[in-house]
Amino acid sequence: MKSLLALVLTSIVSLAFAQQKGTIIQTDQVQQAVARGAIIWDVRDEKSYLEGHIPGAINIGEIGSTLRDPNKEDYIPTEQIQKLFNNAGLDVNKDIVVYGARGNPYTYFGLYTVNYFGGKNAQVYHDGIDGWKQAGLPIQKERQTLAPVSVVLVAQPQLVVSNEEMLKIAQSKSVQIIDARTPDEYSGKDVRTIRGGHIPNAINIPFEDNWQDPATAIKLGKKQVADNSGMALKNQTDLKKLYANLDPDKETVVYCQSGVRAAETAVVLKTLGFKKVKVYDSAWLGWGNNLKAPVADETFLNVGALNAKMAAMQNKINQLEEALKNKNN
Repeated sequence: MKSLLALVLTSIVSLAFAQQKGTIIQTDQVQQAVARGAIIWDVRDEKSYLEGHIPGAINIGEIGSTLRDPNKEDYIPTEQIQKLFNNAGLDVNKDIVVYGARGNPYTYFGLYTVNYFGGKNAQVYHDGIDGWKQAGLPIQKERQTLAPVSVVLVAQPQLVVSNEEMLKIAQSKSVQIIDARTPDEYSGKDVRTIRGGHIPNAINIPFEDNWQDPATAIKLGKKQVADNSGMALKNQTDLKKLYANLDPDKETVVYCQSGVRAAETAVVLKTLGFKKVKVYDSAWLGWGNNLKAPVADETFLNVGALNAKMAAMQNKINQLEEALKNKNN
């Protein structure tokens, strides 16, 4: 009887630990992480961080501009990232909770970054600062710091797909390819590189479809909703329906424009039990600008139209400047 009770208790503890170690965590689990001394990484910009953050959270600036080259949108050199992390006490070997604003894919990019440089105990708080505030939990406004560390970052190339590998994958139907961009980007209507369109055999599932209301960002822009509650993650049942036509046992590659949106979908797929999920790191920036890479629904950037739009914009700026000048005189 005692051994049976011990077995039951062990199972309960193991289940609780497994739930605690889930990659996408809820508000109560973040509270537990704070209590046990996990590193809480706020990936938002400094201004937003100082306006209010989870107690104890650290910040190294907006992750997209801090860790990526502004032109290529690739990582800055590893040694620079290593210096930033070490100075901030951001030890990838420790328990880390990454958060930002609710639904922001840069939160998942932060998780992806930790894992890419060798971390194995990172989690992501999808509801972010919005969920924390809605729960009525306290926030801090003072900058928090950790003691510097000395950790050598080692990239894990097996987590991503290179350009050469992607060229081979595009010719094979044995790998599932998900394009996490918008339908307009996928179809070639919205061109953001030399060419528009998508990688052959890729299916389009925009990353926003992971949200309870995929149109929330658009509705916020039009002031049709008061907050970003619709960016909350769909429940497991609805997420499984979203990806029901895919085989969780097959290799799956996710891409977007630069790798950020793809990171969110990749993490979601892993939580659904997909076993072999990778991100095409160079993404559409690398593919669309490579004229040797095959493209479905191929369109080309209309440079003439772009120049006309830029000229019209400059003309409006000149008119505004002239109006302000006359007003001041």
